[in-house]
Order: sequence, then structure tokens, then C-alpha cells
Amino acid sequence: MDGASGWMMQHAWLIPALPLASFAIVGLLVSPVSKRAAGIVATLAIMASAACAYLLAWEYFTLYPPGGKHPILVPWSYEWLRYQPGLSVNVGVLVDPISVLLLIVVTTVSSLVHIYSNAYMHGDHGFGRYFTFLNLFTFSMLGLVVAPDIIQMYVCWELVGVSSFLLIGFYYMKPSAVSAAKKAFIVTRFADLGFLVGVILLSYFGFRLFPEWSAEVGAATNGLAGTQPVDFAYLNHPAFLARFSELHVAFLGTSMLTLAMILVYMGAAGKSAMFPLHIWLPDAMEGPTPVSALIHAATMVVAGVYLVARLFPAFAYSETAALVVMVVGAFTSLFAAIIGTTQDDIKRVLAFSTLSQLGYMMLALGVCTTEYAAGYTASMFHLFTHAFFKALLFLGAGAVIHAVHTNSIWEMGGLAKKMPITHITFLIATLAISGIWPFAGFFSKDEILVSALAGGHPLVFGVAFVVAGLTAFYMFRIYFVTFWGHGRGEGAAHAHEAPAVMWLPMALLAVLSSVTGFIPMGEFVSLGEHEAHHGINLAIAIPATAVALLGMGTAAFLYIGDGRRAKSAALAMGGAYHVIKQKFYIDELYLFITHRIIFHYIARPIAWFDRHMVDGGVNASGWVTRTSGRVLSFMQTGQVQTYGIWFTGGVAFVILILWCALL
Repeated sequence: MDGASGWMMQHAWLIPALPLASFAIVGLLVSPVSKRAAGIVATLAIMASAACAYLLAWEYFTLYPPGGKHPILVPWSYEWLRYQPGLSVNVGVLVDPISVLLLIVVTTVSSLVHIYSNAYMHGDHGFGRYFTFLNLFTFSMLGLVVAPDIIQMYVCWELVGVSSFLLIGFYYMKPSAVSAAKKAFIVTRFADLGFLVGVILLSYFGFRLFPEWSAEVGAATNGLAGTQPVDFAYLNHPAFLARFSELHVAFLGTSMLTLAMILVYMGAAGKSAMFPLHIWLPDAMEGPTPVSALIHAATMVVAGVYLVARLFPAFAYSETAALVVMVVGAFTSLFAAIIGTTQDDIKRVLAFSTLSQLGYMMLALGVCTTEYAAGYTASMFHLFTHAFFKALLFLGAGAVIHAVHTNSIWEMGGLAKKMPITHITFLIATLAISGIWPFAGFFSKDEILVSALAGGHPLVFGVAFVVAGLTAFYMFRIYFVTFWGHGRGEGAAHAHEAPAVMWLPMALLAVLSSVTGFIPMGEFVSLGEHEAHHGINLAIAIPATAVALLGMGTAAFLYIGDGRRAKSAALAMGGAYHVIKQKFYIDELYLFITHRIIFHYIARPIAWFDRHMVDGGVNASGWVTRTSGRVLSFMQTGQVQTYGIWFTGGVAFVILILWCALL
């Protein structure tokens, strides 16, 4: 990159470097001295990173104006691992439309969460530790976003997992928090095993096929200096994908490309909590509420969507892999929305809402192809808008919990008058996620519906359409129960508005949730010649808005008042309502499989083999050594006469052997 490209383009590495430096400084130097200073330093570092991200976005889209071609640039790269001359793994910064988009999202939401946390976590004994981990979390996600190759992404991917473990289990004296942290870590580790194998396959065949296609790839990637076999520019190139797809797995009867992409998707499904790897996310609510906002809006769970988008050409090249992404995303979206209609913990409702919206993003990526890639733009658009209104929902929930000291919506009520700012901002976020015009979710949700229908997937469109109605229902359910009616608990009776440090970030997120839908995302983020639909498609918007209004009206009918109608409806559903409320007993099924099958029939025999065979073999070798030592010790008497006898006997024995041999 030359100087004409702008200072920030050449120093884009500062965006992840600032949180990393703050993590070290706050954790080692500031936190032990002053907790308040730890919060200030950590917040200022993230705000500086956000300022750099906005400057980078301005320079990039000034150099490559909206509506034109947006190339992939690597303005900074450093050789990390060298395998042989010309083949290495680099650490660097990748700048393209979706990385710039995610940099804006991550730094903006993280900055507001840091500001909010200074008040929310005030007085907590782990205040300094909290901000240290929060900085590490932000750095890990930023490092993942700017990764120019799959190796750097995998390293930062695992750092995101470690950070989430530390923050979900932040209240380590609380058994439920420890269990939730372990659950999240273990479930995502199983998923990441698939990702790791996928990375190995891509890396191995990338290096193996690199000499054959390196010249063509280099020419097709704007002459990127130092393009390597593990770089996304190479892994997404049609020449490599065509050659890779010709290799088949004999015992599976599928292409090596399909196998690799499905394994990679396992990692994405784990991070984004797709069914059946979704079980960790609702329990992750055990961490501080601002952490939930960061996890659900801008970091961990969107990493899986970003991974699929980053390798979209490779997924699109394999129809089977794209089909898996679409089916799992659509099912998860509907499955989580149904569960969200019955939950009573305000944070758990929002958690299942996140699962459903992530399914929306995944199905949008699954329905599009390289010929019709509107779903790619729609998915990134929804990721962008969802980050703001979901962060606002969690911060609003945090303000409510901070005021009433409970998570149960049935111990709230009547908070609209006592917390007016929280009420209006939460309402804006609820309208946005419900897809009501003119709020942001209306535009991005409709783009997904349009892409599903226009892409030739009417069944997926039908699922997404139903989910739109369910989303409006369960979100207005918690809105009416929490803010309308009369206070139902002691905490609700004494509730008061959150301090300015908490409601100011919420107010800014409310503004973003209101206006970001008007951004012409197709001009900034697109793939191929077919852009996302510009403007409002009334054929989709009118029915989608109608079904959202139906969901809102149903919630109002059931939950405004004393709640008798809601109880009657639950009784009318009978056992089905109980099954849904228990999340279809998926957690219990996992416990049965792990405890009764894996532990009993697999882990226990392995443990027996380890104790009796492995340890027994080691112990036996030690016993043999000690016993032989004791026997031989009788030969070491220190008496010349004894040694003479043994010597004479030995000579006689040798002579006898030789004599017998000669006969």
C-alpha cells in the first residue's frame, strides 16, 4: 500500500493492537492499583480502536466508492511460520467490505458495553478482572475479523472461546456460572474439533495444489504480494476450488471440498450455537449482563456467521455444504423462536431470540449462490442491524435487572413510568427486531425474505415468514409483562431509572437501531453482479409486516391485564406447552447420552483400561525392576570368596557349554 491510500489503511493493525495492549496494561499494571482506573483505561482503549475503525472505513470507501468494485487488500502482513521457501503462514490485516463492516460493529458495540459496564459493575470485587477479560475478548474478535488466512482466524477463534469461558464463569464462586462456563467451553470444543480437521484439510491441499495454481491466483487477486496457500484469497479462488472438488473421499463418496466445508461449518455452528450445538448459549446468561450483550451482538456468536461469509465462495461451490448451512439455519431459526415464546427469564428469552436471528443469517447465506448472491448481502446487513438492537435489548434488560434484582419477567411489571428512558429504548429495540418500519430490522429481515424467495426456496421463505411473526410475539410478550401493568415484586415497587452512564449507551444504540436500516448495504457489501434489492419490496414487506402485527396483537391480547388469557392458552396447549417450556428436553437428552451411554459404556471401560492395563503395566515394570534388584543384591556381598565362587562357576558353565557344542 502506498501513502495515497491513507494513514489508517497502512496502520490498520492498530485496531486489534489497542485492545491487546490495554489487556496487558490493565491486567498487569492498572488493575492491581486502581479498579476505577482499570475501567477508564480499558474503555478509552476500545474507544480509540473504534475511532480507528471508523477512519479506516472512511478511507476504504473513499478510495473505493460505494457501488463500485471493492477489492480485498492486505495492507499489513508479517511472516509467522515458514515451511519452505515460498510457503509460509502470515499474520496480517485483511481489509475488505465485510471485515470493515465487522470492525465497525465490534468496536462500536464493545465501546458502548465498556461505558455501560463502568456503572453496571461498580462495586463488584472483580471490577478490574472484568475489564481485563473484556479487552481480551474484544481483541480476540478483532483479530479473527481481520485475519487474512484461516490459520490466524483459527488461533483468534480459540482465543474467543477462552475469553467467553472466562467471562461466562466470571462469578466463579457461583456453581451455576462455573457449570455454564464449562458447558460453553466443552460444547464449542467438540465443534472446534471439526473446524480444526477442516482447517487441516484446507491447509494440506492448499499447500499441495499451490504450485499448480499460484500464478493464476496471484493474477486474480489484484497481485496481492505474498499470497499463500492458507490465505482466503487463495482458498476462495475458483481455480483452487475446481481442482479441490475433483478429489473425492472414497469411503464417503463425496468430494474432499464438501467434506472440508462441512467440517468447517461444524466450528461455525458451534460458535453461532446452531442446532444441535445450541445448548450452551442460554446457560451463558450466567455471566454479567453486559457480557451477554457483547457475546450476542458483536463477538462470539456472530463469528460463525462471519466464517461462513468469509469462505462463502467455497461453500457456494459445494451445493451439499450450502444445503447444510441453509437447512440447519432455517430449522434453528424456527426451533429457537418457538422456545422463546414460553421462557420466563428475560435474558433467556433474548438468548433464544439470538439463536433464531442467527439462524436467519445462516439461512440467508445458504440460499444464495455465486450467480444469485443477494442472500450474502442480506445476511451481512442483518448481522449489522441485529448487533445494535440486540445489544440494546440486553443492556435494557441489564438496566431492568439492576433495578429490580431479578431475571423473572413475572416479578417485574409497571416499569414504564419508573424507568422511562429504559422503557422507550427497549421499545425501539423490540420494534426493530420485530421488523416494524422504519426501524432497522424491517429492512434487513425483508432482504432475507426476498433472497430466500427469489433464490428458489419457498419452504425456507415460509419458515422465515413464520419466524417473523413468532419474533414479534415473544418480544412483545416480555415487553408488555415487564413494562406494562402493575409491579408484581418487591424489586419492581422500588425500581428507578438507570444512571446516565448506563442509559446514554442505550440511547445511542436506540438511534442506531432506528436509522441503520436506511443504509444501502448492497452498495457496500455485495458479491457478484446481482446486488441485494434496493428499496422496499411491497410484495414481501406488506405480508411480513402484517404477520409481525399479528404477533404483536396476539401478545397484547394474552399478556396485557392479569394474564388469565395467557394461563388459559397454556392450559389449552396441554403437554405441548410443557415440552416447549422445557426446551424440547434437548438438555436432558444430552445428559442421558453423556451420563448413561458415553460415561457408562465408553468412558468407564477406558478408565478401567487406563487404571489396570496402562497404569498396571507401568506398576508391573516397576515391580520387576525392584524385585530383580533385590535378587541381584544378594550377589553383591563384598566378599572375595563369594565372587571367586561365582567366577569359577561361571567359567565352568561356559566350558560345559563349549564342550557340549563341540560334541
